[in-house]
Amino acid sequence: MLTIRSRTAAAATAVVLAGLSLTACESDSDAASGGQSAARPESGAPSQSGSEAGGTGKAGGEGSGSDSGSGSGQGTSSGQGKSAGKTGGAGAKQGAGSGSSGACTGANVKAVVSKVKRPINHLLLTITNTGSRACDAYSAPLLGFDDDQSVTRIMEDSKPQSVVTIAPGSSAYASIQLSGEPGGDTHGRTAQQLTVHFAPRNGSGSVGTPAKLTLPAGTHKDDNAAVTYWQSSASDALTY
Repeated sequence: MLTIRSRTAAAATAVVLAGLSLTACESDSDAASGGQSAARPESGAPSQSGSEAGGTGKAGGEGSGSDSGSGSGQGTSSGQGKSAGKTGGAGAKQGAGSGSSGACTGANVKAVVSKVKRPINHLLLTITNTGSRACDAYSAPLLGFDDDQSVTRIMEDSKPQSVVTIAPGSSAYASIQLSGEPGGDTHGRTAQQLTVHFAPRNGSGSVGTPAKLTLPAGTHKDDNAAVTYWQSSASDALTY
């Protein structure tokens, strides 16, 4: 009986040991399998890191494009600034040659007196603007022959519709009638010098520097001498 029981116990012990050995083997297999599964994410990590690096590269590229666009915009603004400068310059050149500097005087015009063939007993007075801006020839020239104490009479019927404005380099004209109808005591004499005073805008007195001219040789005048208003052409002036 003891022998049978011993054998039975030994067999049971062997079965238990075999079961434990099988369990241990399965545990080892699972552990090995788990080790391989944990290693797979590590092998994929560089690929994920590469994808993130690529994303960073795109972001960097977009940033560069934005900077380039900003630089282009600033360049356009600079170009507009240059264009405005040209306009100002342009605007600065036009102002210099336009508008009136006020009354014409001996300081901004050159005066010349000359003989004419027709009408007889007439002289032509010409003033030319020597300045850089236009000037206005107001009313008529205020003339004095030699030492005359009064100005020469003005022909009122020669008054133009508007004031004659003389651009730089251009001229205005006045006709001087030296004598009237013969007869009576008109105090005729030969004159040598002519002083030209210039009228102001308000027509009272004279303004600026007068012009002093030498008359053509043999100029004869009397008390009936008269002068026209300033005209824009010599032909207009000589119709009186």
